[in-house]
Amino acid sequence: MKTLLKCAFAATVSLLLAGCGDDVGKVSLGLFTTKDVIIDAKHDPKIPGVTCHISRIEANLDFADPSDMGISCRQTGPINAADLANIDMGKHGEVIFTESLSILFKSLKVRRIYDAQNQTLLYLSYSTKETNGSHKHALSTVPLYGSAAWVDPALSAGAKAN
Repeated sequence: MKTLLKCAFAATVSLLLAGCGDDVGKVSLGLFTTKDVIIDAKHDPKIPGVTCHISRIEANLDFADPSDMGISCRQTGPINAADLANIDMGKHGEVIFTESLSILFKSLKVRRIYDAQNQTLLYLSYSTKETNGSHKHALSTVPLYGSAAWVDPALSAGAKAN
């Protein structure tokens, strides 16, 4: 009876959350498993010219504790200096996206960090709970070269010399 109640609860939660995401893909891991790979598209709220695709395991009807994820971020629109002026330039950056991964207090977070020296936006996805001795994480970068936000190093070095 407990197992049936757990399954019913998990199914209800999965159905309620199914319409809440920006799912762009879903791949079944097999006929005899209740796990799928979900691919979401998330837009950086402060830099609308960046889209991150995040893949993760969704364990329907299962109390599994999925931690693995992948992330790939790309420039999908204009990025300008005004966009960069609104972001946290500190070494720790800022969390731009959070999603609960399980009922066991585990979350997936995506943090944006700006690498000023290389004029690159870093997007770090990570799990907030340790699994098998590791906090799972993945990294993607979006270079600003070619965007309106990029500053020619020769020009910026000349400005510092004056």
